[in-house]
Amino acid sequence: MKHSAWETIKELLYMYWTMFQIGICTFGGGYAMISIIERELVEKRKWISSDELLDYVAIGQITPGVIAVNMATFVGRKKKGVPGSIACTLGVITPSIIIITIIAAFLTNFQNNEYVQHALAGIRVCVGALILNAVIGFIKKTVIDLLSLVIFLCVFILAVFTRIETVWFVVGIILISAIVTLILGEKFYQPAAKKDPDSKKEAGK
Repeated sequence: MKHSAWETIKELLYMYWTMFQIGICTFGGGYAMISIIERELVEKRKWISSDELLDYVAIGQITPGVIAVNMATFVGRKKKGVPGSIACTLGVITPSIIIITIIAAFLTNFQNNEYVQHALAGIRVCVGALILNAVIGFIKKTVIDLLSLVIFLCVFILAVFTRIETVWFVVGIILISAIVTLILGEKFYQPAAKKDPDSKKEAGK
């Protein structure tokens, strides 16, 4: 029992440290963090799949709180239950708490400094590139058929040219997806299945 408890503690600490590293290496918020999470948790450690990551992002968008924290909580919950969700959540927010505390103490004195302004301008450009990379990745994985393309274009156009609140986009798409699924059933999900390389391997066997 003692050995088992110690192994659990070690695993929780490892999860905390993993999310801490992700948190400390990310600038620009949750969207900029997505590509790093995909590399570290999907490709490298295999804690979650690409589809699960997309689901976590989608759920994180319609639940209160910061998307990066929500995603960390989901990952930890899947990996080690409630203790895992606590460990991952604490891990991802700890760097932010430390850094923002330091910045708050000194920024007032240096915010008008020319070098600080240039540094912040460079960080903003970097963050923009990271967010664009995450967006392109999501488009490739989610815009898979005519229906998803139409939804994407409609939401994009409405978001750019109107002032409709984001929550109404989410509610509308949930209703549309539910209706289409009821009408088409499993056919609604077939395009995604065809693009899954693992399913092709299984079929080949």
